[in-house]
Amino acid sequence: MTSSQAFRVALVGCGRISRNHFDAIAKVDGLSVSAVCDVVGQRAKEAGEKLGVPWFTSYETMLREAPCEIVTVMTPSGLHPAHGILAARAAKHVVCEKPMAITLASADDLVHACDDANVKLFVVKQNRLNPPVQLLKRAMDKGRFGKIYLANTTVRWTRPQEYYDQAPWRGTWEFDGGAFMNQASHYVDLMQWLVGPVESVIAKTATLARKIEAEDTGVAVLRFRSGALGTIEVTMLTYPKNLEGSITILGEKGTAKIGGTAVNKVEHWEFADADADDALVEASNTNPTSVYGFGHEGYYRNVLSVLRGEAVADTDGRGGRKSLELILGIYQSARTGREVPLPLKA
Repeated sequence: MTSSQAFRVALVGCGRISRNHFDAIAKVDGLSVSAVCDVVGQRAKEAGEKLGVPWFTSYETMLREAPCEIVTVMTPSGLHPAHGILAARAAKHVVCEKPMAITLASADDLVHACDDANVKLFVVKQNRLNPPVQLLKRAMDKGRFGKIYLANTTVRWTRPQEYYDQAPWRGTWEFDGGAFMNQASHYVDLMQWLVGPVESVIAKTATLARKIEAEDTGVAVLRFRSGALGTIEVTMLTYPKNLEGSITILGEKGTAKIGGTAVNKVEHWEFADADADDALVEASNTNPTSVYGFGHEGYYRNVLSVLRGEAVADTDGRGGRKSLELILGIYQSARTGREVPLPLKA
């Protein structure tokens, strides 16, 4: 591998999130879009013509005919493993939008398929790369909080009925899951990534206003292996628009809250001991135009560095599996009314 090696990316699924991927790839020298695919012909055609690349309505045909080294999977969540496995078998590296799967068995199938084909698997967790979140991670790694007592993440967003009605897979158990699995999966990921392994979870979910199979609202209480407690509060029913996507950590020697609509702003930052990072707080705040933030570009830069042999993956398949397991534990608890220990039994 050379530091100048370039890679071509073919993308499957040209829905809501795809523009973030197209824009991010365009900004990374060394990556280029070589083809797009969507089962809806009009969407595939519009994306292909806008990008000036071949477009397909058959994924298998794209894998066979489009020159590429990487396939990015942005289809409905329940289809991610099958599409990722087909790419791996075609000897392509796989970039998979969150969540990587909606069952642990299918997540494991995807991980093993990539292992067997000797290709890399990347699971998109772009919020980890938000500058305020990176500051928070460094504070955790340096031990600035001392003993962690309590952690909270809150996702108070709105998704109107029209959002769910746009595509028949949205809000279904087979292809999507609800607020925890889809909209809040990045926040569940931040809890386990920042605060560490979860020992057990107890949760309640509800479908209060949207006509969907899965939940539009839920709360979970976590016990971390460290002894700390945590809460996750999620709703897609905030009136009248997205209010907050935040994470707060309270420890014996520090208190920090990263808020804004999508963990894009330091709202509180106070520690017993000073650190050079404290001077970076103001500059770390961003004002993204959507809850997806600006992290996709950084994510693709990491993908490129990994494939050139210069870095390790920010989130690989096994990293993506950890947050999926916690979400499934939340669902199991909500369904049974019981506290659920982690890791889940196979």
